[in-house]
Amino acid sequence: MTNPKMLTRLLAAVSFTAATVSAQQPDMAASKATFDKVCGTCHTPESALSTPRTKAQWEESIDKMVQLGAKGTDDEFAAILNFLVSQYGRDAVTDAALAGRGGRGGAPARPAGGIAASAGAEDKHVVDAAAADRGRKVWAAECINCHGTYARGTDNGPSLVRADLVARDRYGNQLGPFLRKGHPMQSGSASANLTAAQISELSHFLHQRLYDTLRGSPIFIVHDVVTGDAKAGAAYFNGAGKCNTCHSPTGDLAGVGRKYEAATLQAIFLNPRPPAGRGGRGPGVGGPVAKPVTLTVTPPSGTPITGVVVIFDDFDVAIRDASGEYHAWKRTRDLKVVKNDPYAAHDELIQQYTDKNMHDILAYLVTLK
Repeated sequence: MTNPKMLTRLLAAVSFTAATVSAQQPDMAASKATFDKVCGTCHTPESALSTPRTKAQWEESIDKMVQLGAKGTDDEFAAILNFLVSQYGRDAVTDAALAGRGGRGGAPARPAGGIAASAGAEDKHVVDAAAADRGRKVWAAECINCHGTYARGTDNGPSLVRADLVARDRYGNQLGPFLRKGHPMQSGSASANLTAAQISELSHFLHQRLYDTLRGSPIFIVHDVVTGDAKAGAAYFNGAGKCNTCHSPTGDLAGVGRKYEAATLQAIFLNPRPPAGRGGRGPGVGGPVAKPVTLTVTPPSGTPITGVVVIFDDFDVAIRDASGEYHAWKRTRDLKVVKNDPYAAHDELIQQYTDKNMHDILAYLVTLK
């Protein structure tokens, strides 16, 4: 029989604990106001809250903002963290999605505050490495025989890193409904029996495999890409490709086979143009120095002037010449403008190369030691 005094003390302790927890929970409206005050000086809610995060990830985000100059007291940052974890924490969004409370097409439920957490470029799946490791165990037990170690497919099943369902999935909101409809598993167990946690962990594992593939993860080793015929490559270089009209194996290309690894050399010769909006060097670390696109402008009365492009559209043209002087004109019929693109020939060749041409050229270039 329970001691009445002991029961009284236990009930008092429980009441005290509940009151303490209640007192410690800040009002969500006040926390939201604190978020708007401290974080809203630099971020719109849509940009800051587009991706759900775990508590640790939100803490990391807040620490980073503090390092960048965010101003607030310890109590304010504690209130902000509580608001973010409660309303935009990873688990809250995942649970809502897996419970079938998502929007059209199985998108995650709309979080509190009315800001959508739908899939898209602003809301990519952020992988939780620990969850992915747990998902790997489910994968090994139920999926690996058909879809392979890296989810890249086997003779028994398709690649999932190329599947639209995985690309659209966010924390199991697409994967969960699919598995609940029933899908064969290697243990013979029904896929509908997988728990919400297991589905979420499988989702993390699959997105980790997807990102590893897209980012050229070190787990995927670049094998020998030099499979062509060097003699045929030399013939194309000096013949149909007309490469020798601009390049010389004893001039600008002397030693390229020694200077670059084969995979890097292949990327450079196929696309030497630097990414749009970025100067510096071409593809690959330590690639050749990028050459600028220039314009040669000849006014109706005057001498031609050549310089790098500043403005070039249907209405205006402006360049900066080699001395740094700025020149600008309105576009007219009498103004002659010639674009000098050092990569134009490569752009044309990429439309003409066959697979054999590309492999043969690489095999030739690696011989230029």
